[in-house]
Amino acid sequence: MKSKGIGCLIIFLIVALVLSVMFNFVGLVAMVGSVPYVRPKPTYAEVLEQDALSNSKDKIVQIDMEGIIASGSAGGLFSSGGLGVEGVKRALEQAASDSDVRAIVLKVNSPGGEVTASDTLYNAVKEAKKKKPVVVYMDSMAASGGYYLACGASKIVANETTLTGSIGVIIQTLNYSQTFDKVGLQTMTFASGAFKDSLSGSRPMRDDEKAYIQSLVTQMYNKFLGIVSEARGIDIETLKNGIADGRVLTGKEALEKKLVDKVGYVEDAYALAKELSSSANAMVVRYQRSPGLGDIFGALGESQASRGTLKIDVSERLLPRLEAGRMYLLPSHMVP
Repeated sequence: MKSKGIGCLIIFLIVALVLSVMFNFVGLVAMVGSVPYVRPKPTYAEVLEQDALSNSKDKIVQIDMEGIIASGSAGGLFSSGGLGVEGVKRALEQAASDSDVRAIVLKVNSPGGEVTASDTLYNAVKEAKKKKPVVVYMDSMAASGGYYLACGASKIVANETTLTGSIGVIIQTLNYSQTFDKVGLQTMTFASGAFKDSLSGSRPMRDDEKAYIQSLVTQMYNKFLGIVSEARGIDIETLKNGIADGRVLTGKEALEKKLVDKVGYVEDAYALAKELSSSANAMVVRYQRSPGLGDIFGALGESQASRGTLKIDVSERLLPRLEAGRMYLLPSHMVP
């Protein structure tokens, strides 16, 4: 009887343990389900670009910004180019909060892009500059939106052959109303106001609509002028009557017009960053995103989906995918 009682006690304890585990598991699932998922911010690995001159832990960080400046996150695991708008923002935040990082070199190779995305990066650069020097190095091109964001930096270095400037705003739409008339097509539009479909391509644009759209462009242009004027110490009227007419300048011309501080190579940008931060012995590292599981699985999915598919890849640097009706800071020759 005693052994039977012990056996019953053991069975009771096992059942109680199983029930406890089940209830805890259900509670955990419920708790996880009630808390919204927050994607962790990526951290960036460091790739050595230039050795330190001593055993100093000081670092100069290079962050790459390449391609059309557009809203959205950085590309996937196998995407080419820089970190993208969100990626650059997070990289700037990481560098600004790292006590070993003495200065930042933002390497820009971009023809420009969306107005809001360019303004977002400009603000991110300004915020980072509050904590440590930020030097923008202009590579092949840093025009329009690329120059806009550069105005947030402590100093700007351009290559002599860099294409920059292009201070202006552009918005474009396609009007196909005459083509519709020829083939006998028409659209039916139901709008709540006279200006709701102002950029519709299915009908000619009224004069008041043209004036309205131009006023929006002028507002953004004036903001661009103000940013350049503040950053470079050039009077707004001088800009309007001179180089701020959309023209593209070489790095050498930009130096003559006081749009940049120095002409040189990326090594000169490193040296300037070390000078501004009083860290002559610092090493130079470049931020590179460490791929996570999401990137790997996403890349595998893209690989599977693309099997048997012929793709013609036209570089965005040559033919950017612009959206009709959206305002851009781009050179006019980049607009198809």
